[in-house]
Formats: sequence, structure tokens, C-alpha cells
Amino acid sequence: MPAKATYTHGHHQSVLSSHQWRTAENSAAYLLGHLRPGLSVLDVGCGPGTITAGLAERVAPGRVVAADAAENVLDEARRNTASLENVEFEVADVHALDHPDGTFDVVHAHQVLQHVGDPVGALREMRRVARPGGIVAVREADFGAMAWYPNPPGMDSWMPIYYEVARTNGGEPDAGRRLVSWARAAGFTDVTASASAWCYATPEEREWWSESWGGRLVRSSVADHAVAGGHATREELQRVYEGWKAWAAAEDGWYSVTHGEILCRV
Repeated sequence: MPAKATYTHGHHQSVLSSHQWRTAENSAAYLLGHLRPGLSVLDVGCGPGTITAGLAERVAPGRVVAADAAENVLDEARRNTASLENVEFEVADVHALDHPDGTFDVVHAHQVLQHVGDPVGALREMRRVARPGGIVAVREADFGAMAWYPNPPGMDSWMPIYYEVARTNGGEPDAGRRLVSWARAAGFTDVTASASAWCYATPEEREWWSESWGGRLVRSSVADHAVAGGHATREELQRVYEGWKAWAAAEDGWYSVTHGEILCRV
């Protein structure tokens, strides 16, 4: 599998709305107890920087480097961390980080390894730039462990389509359950595993989540990849979107996103 997979989701607003919702509290709670002022952090795949901001607040005045493969998204990260003086930014490839060995106390990645072609190689590189005694912290969704109710017609088709698109592009949607295996293959021997979940159940949460995921299946690069790869037609994707909206309208609607998490001591 190629090291550089295609980033399936792109940066349409339906995708960015989900990324911008993430915070250190709701997306990196497993790591927060290990942070303290003065630590240095590399945040790999920082996206719009909303998690970065929370990490930077906790380690200030420690240095935080926010890194992402997409240069345009770093502008949003700069805006979301504008009040912080300890954050710098760089365009980076997780497979070839431009830092010497043992540079950072903490190397963090959230929802990154599911999108790369060589997650074990990426973890080796994250391990390389972490100092001895430092931490590599990774959290990944596991699509096969997601659950929702009810399941209106149309909505039940979204995940098979997404699996085909993501894996054709070199990614692995079930990354959460593979983290321990990948970490051990990367050479880590001290690995602490955990799991946590996001849950969307209020009317406001359901409407937002349906537009984020249902919306990207008709308007983002996910839809473009699905059609170009022959995985679905535009008409089929529209039916999927309508299924998401029917789920959002259900008074008993509920959705859980399970994540795998690992804290790896170097």
C-alpha cells in the first residue's frame, strides 16, 4: 500500500465543521493528564487547530508545533490559536517529519492514521521525533464500531460506500481497533490502550451531524471520489443524504462514534 494515500475527505465546509468542533477536552481527554507547563508538543495533522489550542494552553510556555499536510488549512489553525504565543506552524508529511530525533516531549495525532497508506511507518516517524521517555498519543475512529438508531432507508448504504472509497484511496476506516497492533509493529513496547466515544442525540446535534456526514456524501470530495471510482452514482448518494436527514428528524435518533486511543512511551 502506498505511503501517501489520498485524503478522502478534503476540506469542504461539511468536513471542516466536524474538525472545528473538536477540542482537547472532547477529543484528547486520554492525553490531558500527562500534559504540564513547559512540555514541547508536535500536533500532527492539526487541521483547523482547535485541538492544538487546548494542548498549547496546557503546556504553555512550552513550544507547540502545529503540522498539517494541507497548507491552506493552516490559515484556519492560525486564526484559532491567534491568542496563544507558543504555537508555530508547518506543512509536514507524517512519514518524513522535518525535525531531529528526540525533539518533542509529546507527539500527538488525531484522526490521521486512518488516512495514510503506511500507518506503521508514520508511527515509527512519530516515535523518532519524540524524546526518550516522551509520549506518542494517537486517537482514531473505528467506523465498524459506530452505531446509530434508527436506520432509515438510504442511510444504511453510507458506510459500505465509504469503506470502498476510503480503502481504494489507501486508507483504513477501522483504524481504531488496529492502533495497538500498529504501535507494536512500529517498535513500541510500552503501550496503554483505551477507548472513548462521541455521542450525538439532541435535535441540534443530530441536525449538525447529519449535515456533516450526510452533507459530505453529496457535496465534498468523498462524493467526488465515490462517483469517479464507480462506488455510487449521484442519485444513490442523494438517497443516502435523505436517509441521514430522516435519521436527524427522528425524535429517538442516536449516534455513537467509538474511538481507539493509544499512549506510547518512547
